[in-house]
Amino acid sequence: MRGTRMTTIWLTGLPSSGKTTLAKALAGHLHRPTQVLDGDEVRRELFRELGFDEQSRRENIRRVGWMARMVGQHGVLVLVPVIAPYRDARAQVRAAHEAVGQRFAEVYVDATLSACVERDVKGLYARRTKGMTGVDAVYEPPLEPDLHLRTDRSTVAECVDSLVNLVAALDLRELNGAVR
Repeated sequence: MRGTRMTTIWLTGLPSSGKTTLAKALAGHLHRPTQVLDGDEVRRELFRELGFDEQSRRENIRRVGWMARMVGQHGVLVLVPVIAPYRDARAQVRAAHEAVGQRFAEVYVDATLSACVERDVKGLYARRTKGMTGVDAVYEPPLEPDLHLRTDRSTVAECVDSLVNLVAALDLRELNGAVR
């Protein structure tokens, strides 16, 4: 999209809240260049040396944010489903995007812990390792997300419709010259 600052849609939430499901569904719905940078896949394939202590988690967030900016420079809408448990680290990713003229929207993919445990698509809660985000490791929900989705109360289709509306609103703001 010539002349358009591309966007990163950062989907944050507890494990099994639906971040990756929504990112992939949105990517399949849009008719534009889109890349999903799944936090679990990126960590497994590129950042295996990082642990799950706070410093490693912060570094992972920084690296994934950097990747999103790099991919976005090529005219691609970047969807990033990643836990990213720390507000200040997410704010730093937003600031880094805005510093180079790229848009960033934070989407809080919210579901109760019990709903996430019930879904447990990756078996994380069943293994219940020490340092599990939302159980015995901190997760700081966004205070003012650009979009708040309750995946325990809404269908995937309803959430994707809300995401499509967010992308359209960002595109409209771009056309009007206003960027958050």
